[in-house]
Amino acid sequence: MKNRWVVKEAADKKIVKLLSEELGISPKLTNLLAQRGVTTFEEAKSFFRPSLDMLHDPFLMKDMDKAVNRILQAVSSNEDIMVYGDYDVDGTTAVSLVYSFLKNIHKKVEFYIPDRYLEGYGISTKGIDTAAEHNVKLIIALDCGIKAIDKVNYAFEKGIDFIIGDHHRPGDSIPAAVAVLDPKRNDCPYPFKELSGAGVGFKLVQALAKKLKISDEKTFESLDLLAISIAADIVPITGENRILAYYGLKQINSSPRPGVFSILKSSGFERIADNGKGKQVFSREITISDLVFVVGPRINAAGRIKDATDSVRLLISNQDEYAEKLGGEINILNTTRRDLDTNITQEAIDIIEASERLKRKKTTVLFKKEWHKGVIGIVASRLIEHFYKPTIVLTHADGLVTGSARSVKGFDIYDAIDSCSHLLEHFGGHMYAAGLAMKPENMEAFMTAFETYAEAHLTEEMMVPEIEIDEVLYLSDINTKFYRILKQFAPFGPGNMTPLFVSYHLIDTGYAKAVGKNGNPRHLKFEAVHNDHSGNPLKSIAFNMGEYCEMMKQGKTFSLCYHLDENTWQGNTSLQLRVKDIRFEE
Repeated sequence: MKNRWVVKEAADKKIVKLLSEELGISPKLTNLLAQRGVTTFEEAKSFFRPSLDMLHDPFLMKDMDKAVNRILQAVSSNEDIMVYGDYDVDGTTAVSLVYSFLKNIHKKVEFYIPDRYLEGYGISTKGIDTAAEHNVKLIIALDCGIKAIDKVNYAFEKGIDFIIGDHHRPGDSIPAAVAVLDPKRNDCPYPFKELSGAGVGFKLVQALAKKLKISDEKTFESLDLLAISIAADIVPITGENRILAYYGLKQINSSPRPGVFSILKSSGFERIADNGKGKQVFSREITISDLVFVVGPRINAAGRIKDATDSVRLLISNQDEYAEKLGGEINILNTTRRDLDTNITQEAIDIIEASERLKRKKTTVLFKKEWHKGVIGIVASRLIEHFYKPTIVLTHADGLVTGSARSVKGFDIYDAIDSCSHLLEHFGGHMYAAGLAMKPENMEAFMTAFETYAEAHLTEEMMVPEIEIDEVLYLSDINTKFYRILKQFAPFGPGNMTPLFVSYHLIDTGYAKAVGKNGNPRHLKFEAVHNDHSGNPLKSIAFNMGEYCEMMKQGKTFSLCYHLDENTWQGNTSLQLRVKDIRFEE
């Protein structure tokens, strides 16, 4: 699949020049800062040295005072409290975070994670009934509930109050809960709108701590959970999220809680034998990418395959042996999950490839009742990698057709699904990811309506994968100082992606070779230099691009789109280009 290369517009030259002089760094780097909205010395200082003092007052959030007062009332009246959350990473980290804090100030607290298969997404009748059976008087719902109008009313009839802490888009009406914390409420003045579900939970904890005069040190103990939530839920790593992720990663690298440590250890990360206070625990630094691709999927695996309650037990555990046992079990579940999504993805690809009708459509909507509900979201993402269309994968669960949706850049899949809401029992999500459920008899009409919406709103340009490039570099721009400062742009993620560069008119120095395991030369290693031989040659690695080896050996000129990183081999570390795309020049 061919990609569109789009180079971002350069920032204002005067700003770039002044910032370069004030910071004493390359204009190429200050251009990257300005593209990210960092245009003054003070903003750059905050960007490179984020501080927890920069966090907003939690009481700026609508209904926060009501939430805090109701919780303190429950504590003083010795009421039972249930912390309720979704079964994904954001939900389980949110529950772990709030439950752990409340347990320190109140003994009568329990947590509840709904069963993905028996109860589905969000607040369930079964969950409320369970709360009533255990004499619970207050439920704190996290990462869900913003549309649970009927469920909140049902709980009220049973004498149970609700506090909702969500970050999804509200509907036309807000549930009649004691407090509804959601920065995306139209009437919420909270300055930062992109918190994760666990982020909203953290602001609740922060507000409680402030009211109870509990130290910041105690409040910030959960930032590791928050970093995992921010990474796994793909929220923008800007504003407060960037500060929280920065300190959460520091905590994971220096003193990870037993559950997080067990996940990383079972995933193959090696521990440094002698770890002094504040030093890195693992043989290499844990990054946002590790949280997204290693930690997140394993926490998710319990809820996808078995029971997400185990994920919470793992994350709140203070016992190394118990955490190691649970972490190992969850790692096995993740292997099962991986096999399932690989097999279902291949089956879905085969269905599409065999149908000209499906290939002509602007969207991919597939249904098979046997597909495992726990992995259909992953399968939808995999299908986008293959066909690059807005995708919904559907299966059958509890009498309904239920599914996960993923989108392509620029196409708001939440709005697309909302346009078909008359055919749905419920739905929710974001611009690029959503979940939905419908009666089986509405499925065909939904597929038609969804395709019709896409035909009207999806442009041809949106259907070609775009590689957004930050900056054009000459290879001579790249040196150890440049890379050392570039690393300080981290943590990377949406809104602050790892910078992507392009260099033109390159040739290989004669080093090119196809490499790979088990006699399968899938990858390409080479050494790039400008075709006028200016600048120092740079070692480069291009995964799954071994087919270009012969063209490079022939001396053809090419352009590279790449990230910068380091490669360590036999104790020697050097800069290298990690290639994202190659174009041979005519």
